[in-house]
Amino acid sequence: MKKILLAEDEMVLSEPISDLLTAIFPVEVLVAQDGAEAITMAQEHLPDLILMDLNLPKIDGWEATRSLRGNALFQHTPILAISAHAMADERQRALQAGCNAFYSKPIDIDDFIEFVRPYLA
Repeated sequence: MKKILLAEDEMVLSEPISDLLTAIFPVEVLVAQDGAEAITMAQEHLPDLILMDLNLPKIDGWEATRSLRGNALFQHTPILAISAHAMADERQRALQAGCNAFYSKPIDIDDFIEFVRPYLA
């Protein structure tokens, strides 16, 4: 069973996303509520995929991604940015920080499943 780390500080979003992922895919979802916790949990659990909100407390998603990419353990781990801020510069900053792809909130269920699916194959 693959592990997904979901870094999302809004419980109103993290619970439905987690429920959706576990209903569709054979995965375990771990939830971090801030960027510092995301880094710690990634190091402890070595997830197969990281879903990174960019607007996180303590350490934002851009910095958390850069930190993880600086660790050899996460050089090839897919990190997918998820943000309500869909401006082109945010998308570009996420990719420059080391994210593999960018998904703009709000989440459309079918669209999101197809967005995540290739990274869980």
